[in-house]
Parts: sequence; structure tokens; C-alpha cells
Amino acid sequence: MDLTLIIPAKEEELSLPKVMKELETINIKKIVILSKNDHKTHEAIKKFDAEVFYQTGKGYGNAIREGIEKVKSKYVCIFYADGSTDPKYLIKMYEKIILKKQDLIFCSRYEEGGGSEDDNLITKIGNFFFSLFGNIFFSLNLSDILFTYIMGKKTAFDLMKLFSDDVCLCIEIPLKAKKLNLDYSTLPSFERKRFGGKKKVNAFRDGFKLLVFLIKNFLIKN
Repeated sequence: MDLTLIIPAKEEELSLPKVMKELETINIKKIVILSKNDHKTHEAIKKFDAEVFYQTGKGYGNAIREGIEKVKSKYVCIFYADGSTDPKYLIKMYEKIILKKQDLIFCSRYEEGGGSEDDNLITKIGNFFFSLFGNIFFSLNLSDILFTYIMGKKTAFDLMKLFSDDVCLCIEIPLKAKKLNLDYSTLPSFERKRFGGKKKVNAFRDGFKLLVFLIKNFLIKN
């Protein structure tokens, strides 16, 4: 496959080796972007076939952006370092994006055939609210706006000129895709429990950032 996985990681020395082991059976390129000085995670994945880079900036969104800049393949996919994104969907996404000749494929936990072992009531309600906001005010037609298990053409990501350094990148991508009239669709997928280590998301702090980001973009739009 002419595909590169972007795997942002921060203190994932327990999970990432298991993720890399799963990916060994798939013939794709892998770029791991580590937070500054995360030598434990780097040491844990040394034996695996992947390019590893340390961030020059900070944040989840920044790691993804820096990773995308290094991609040379035609297609890119954002993949989680904690094991929650199941690699079995990579083939399905790739086949769909090729067959439909689309720019982006968004995985969804909330369509028939999808689901999540990692969701709790707060995150589920939050995602429903943000997806509803995006669909009503931006006509995104997405059921899972916060899930960044996304595959797309490298040229599409370049065209979006992404700038978010934090969790707001997950909303910036669909907003930019809609604004630029990119051709995208969704694919049901199941989110697994993380393999190990601590969850990095803070539902209330990150939720507030996302809300502010959405409101700002709505005001700019109007």
C-alpha cells in the first residue's frame, strides 16, 4: 500500500510496542512522532521498522502536523499509539478511498457496525454534542467528529494547511475538509481499550478548548 501511518506518542512505552507488533504483518510505512525527551518510548520500539522523530513543538496536534510534513507516500493515516485504533480497518479504509477516489475517510464509532470500549458517559455525551454542533452549523455530515482515525491523500492534508497544536486538530480537519469542498465519507469502526499506560485526554479541559475552537470558527464563518 502506498500509505504511511502517522503515530503520535507520548509516554507510550507500554502500549506502542504492542501496536508496532500488530502492524508488522501490514506492508506500510510508519512514522512515530515522540514528545520531547520521551526516550523510554523510543527505547521500547527500537527493534521495529519505523522512522522515529522527536517533536520540535508541543502537543498532540503538533505531533500529527510534523509527522504529515515528513510523509512521501500518496496516502496518510493518523493512527493511535495506545492500541485503541484497530489495524484491521486500514485495509477497508484504503480500499474505499481508492475505489471511491475520495480525499478523506473518517472512521466512526457511532455508526452501525462501530463501537467503543474506551468511551465513558462523559466522552460519549461530549462527542455527540460536538458532532451535532458541527453538523448543524457547518453541515459536516459526520457522526464522530472527535475520532482522528482518519485516512486521506497527502495532497489533501497539505491543502488544508493545518495549524492546531492541540486536540483541536481533530475538529480542524473536518472543518477544513468541508470548507475546501474535499470529497470525504465515513467508515464504521470499533475503538478498543488502550493496551496500557495512562489516558492522556482530560475530558473537561479538552472539551472547553474544542468548544472555544468551534465557536470561533462559527463566528468567522458568519
